[in-house]
Amino acid sequence: MKVFPAVAATLFALTVWQVIVSLTDLPRFILPGPALVAETWWTNRWVIAEHTLVTAKEVIIGLAIGTALGIVTALQLATSKTARMLVQPILVFTQALPVFALAPILTLWMGFGLWSKIAMAVLIIYFPVTSAFFDGLMRTPPGYLDLAKTMQASPNRILWHIRVPAALPNLGAGVRLAAVYAPIGAVIGEWVGASQGLGYLMLLANGRAKTDLMFAAMLTLGVLSVLLYVMVAKLTRHLGDRET
Repeated sequence: MKVFPAVAATLFALTVWQVIVSLTDLPRFILPGPALVAETWWTNRWVIAEHTLVTAKEVIIGLAIGTALGIVTALQLATSKTARMLVQPILVFTQALPVFALAPILTLWMGFGLWSKIAMAVLIIYFPVTSAFFDGLMRTPPGYLDLAKTMQASPNRILWHIRVPAALPNLGAGVRLAAVYAPIGAVIGEWVGASQGLGYLMLLANGRAKTDLMFAAMLTLGVLSVLLYVMVAKLTRHLGDRET
């Protein structure tokens, strides 16, 4: 079973973690053991759940918007040389800007509410989706295109019936990558300015030297990211299988 290696790796990591804590005898506020983190998580489970729902909402909405924008942009780039000359350099340039520098600006523009965090998630995942789908659209097997032209298919029919289906595996890869990055964007936004969310809870716990609570929040974020990735992987796998 595929689940067994993941469970075994998790148990091994927890064991190594506990051994390090036991051998080094580090104070709890520096490195709490997994047992203490688990106890803290259970004690604060309702608080963590409340903040998790906020972050999950930000991530899911950001992933949906970022994916939609990425798909539209990739289609425009693939069908217009003018768009490639004007938009593609801007996309590459924006990737050189550190997201931490953009987070305060977005918070200033959009406030401390939900949308500044969603915008951060969108910014992080927009380029991977756009790049992956665009690459797939531009790498359509030449035989398919030659056959379509021989049958005098219109450019629109070639796009929607040949190029897009052939690029779906690339789109799936981009969306899976975006599912991993989306929580990072949301948490960065919460670090800059928020009153809810796992990122806010981490900062709050760190400021009060509650390292065990901070670890509990981080592990919860990790579980959320894994669940989101698995869900997206299943959806995109069906898309790819449909074309094979």
